[in-house]
Amino acid sequence: MRQFFVHFLLILSVWTLLIKFVFPIAYGIAQEVVWSTYIMWDFWWVAHLWLAWAFHYQSRHLYLLALVISVTEVIIISIKFYFFFANPHWDIWSSNWFINKIFVLSCFLIMLGYLYRVRLVVGVPVSSTHD
Repeated sequence: MRQFFVHFLLILSVWTLLIKFVFPIAYGIAQEVVWSTYIMWDFWWVAHLWLAWAFHYQSRHLYLLALVISVTEVIIISIKFYFFFANPHWDIWSSNWFINKIFVLSCFLIMLGYLYRVRLVVGVPVSSTHD
């Protein structure tokens, strides 16, 4: 399961970079506006890479790191969804954002379930050799 999270987090990071930076920059250049006009500034991809690294190398702080990032992401995304659905505006940018957030939320809800199982059912830290 740890390798699943490594791959999921790496894919999320690359996808985030593409839809929040590469695509908006390319679109801005094509529209002949300032290159940073459409960028959705977001650096969660750095935390996702860090967490992928921690899962891969089984950092001794993995459980706490994964728990803190998962809970934080779920809370933040839930709040963003609350405000978005209060007054939804669907365009290419919000659609990309929404799809990305669905996958990020899915990843971290699955991760919370995994962390719960590992800690309470198996009774060993995530960084042990058990999976």
